[in-house]
This record gives sequence, structure tokens and C-alpha cells, in this order.
Amino acid sequence: MKSWTRDELILAINLYCKTPFGRIHIRNPEIIDLAKLLNRTPGSISYKLANFASIDPSLNRKGALNVSKLDRAVWNEFFEDWETMAYESEKMVMAIRVDRDKGSDQDIPEGKTRNTTVRTRVNQSFFRKMILASYNLRCCITGLPIEKLLIASHIVPWGKDSKNRLNPQNGLCLNALHDKAFDCGLITLDESYRVVLSKEVLAFDPTDARLIIQAEGVKISFPNRFIPGQDFLDYHRRNIFIG
Repeated sequence: MKSWTRDELILAINLYCKTPFGRIHIRNPEIIDLAKLLNRTPGSISYKLANFASIDPSLNRKGALNVSKLDRAVWNEFFEDWETMAYESEKMVMAIRVDRDKGSDQDIPEGKTRNTTVRTRVNQSFFRKMILASYNLRCCITGLPIEKLLIASHIVPWGKDSKNRLNPQNGLCLNALHDKAFDCGLITLDESYRVVLSKEVLAFDPTDARLIIQAEGVKISFPNRFIPGQDFLDYHRRNIFIG
């Protein structure tokens, strides 16, 4: 059996983060594609993704138990530095595709200023895919499943905590309306993950603001992994929520 390298494990973790649990199987086109890129079988890729579930601290379930020391080391490297590893893993995926396609124009460009812009765009895209996958492409408040209307919302804003910009436990999958309300501090979540409305919202006629008011007290649907961190929610309640 061919041993896994560090780079291959980084690519597998990248895919793990972006794949809903129900799609970790050998018929998933993205798993098949990564298998081709790494010259492995879809079965070996899907099994490795299942392995990661057994060491994912955000889960209360067990995955496959055949986890190597390198699996754990690379996992920890990835999860201790989201900002760097998300970008590096996306670059690795792109580089492999470019090599396979013999120089297509999909490469991530370099250059100091340009690279900073591209790095932000790439990382934001990774965060969105990861959050939406964790919530199975549904708004955690309303259950809305229309992907084009879903936002990977930061609990602590992007510009306020650079270390946790890409930490998935700093994210919620919200529809566009509730995302805006959350960002503006019109709604928040309490310690039990239930929606709390601000006085500003409650001052409106319930008929006029029903799309927001009807969410009062609703407990969010938990993601399959990366449950929102209470420290991030506490920050939102203390610093963003209008009250």
C-alpha cells in the first residue's frame, strides 16, 4: 500500500473541510477527481476523509480508526494555522491541476500586492465552501436550501481577528437577510444557540418585520462539524449585538 505524503494529506484535509458528510463516498465527483490527481483510488480518498472524522475535535462521532502519526501531525498543522494552510492547500490543488492540464490559466498569480488580494479571495472562497458544506447547504436559522442565497457569515468579523478568519467555528451558514441582520447586530445567538432579537427589531410592528421577528427563540440547526465557538458568540453578543 502506497504511503501518504504530507502534501497528499494536506490536499485530503482541504477536501474534507469542503465536503458534506453525506458525500464522503467513492461516487462523489470531487473525491474521484482528487483520486485522479493523486494517482490513488476513490476508495482510498474517501477512507482517508473518514479517518479525519476520528480526530476532528469538533465532532462527537467516530470515524475510521486507522490514523497514522503523520495524519495527526498534518491535521494539527492545518488546524492550528487556518490562514496559512487554507491558502497553501488551495495553491497546491491549483498547481496540480495546472500541471495536469499543461499550463491552463487557472494558476494563482504571484506578486506582493496582487498576491495579497488573491490570497484574500482564495481564503474567502475556501471559508464559504467549508461553512456551507458543514451546514449541508442550509441556513442554520430558517433551513433555506438555495445556495445562491446562502452566506458563510463570520461571527467575529473578518477584520477583527486575523487568527480566526478561517476558523470554521467562527462561522455560520445564514441566508442573506439574516446574515445582514447578524452583521448589523440586530440579532445574535445566546449560550443555547437560540436567536435573540435586538430592541430595535422588536420595536417594529410584528407584521412589518415578520421575516426577522419570527426567528426569535429559534435554535439553530447544528452543523455536522465545527459547531460555533461560544467564545466567538460571546464576542458578538458583547461587541456587535445592539441589545
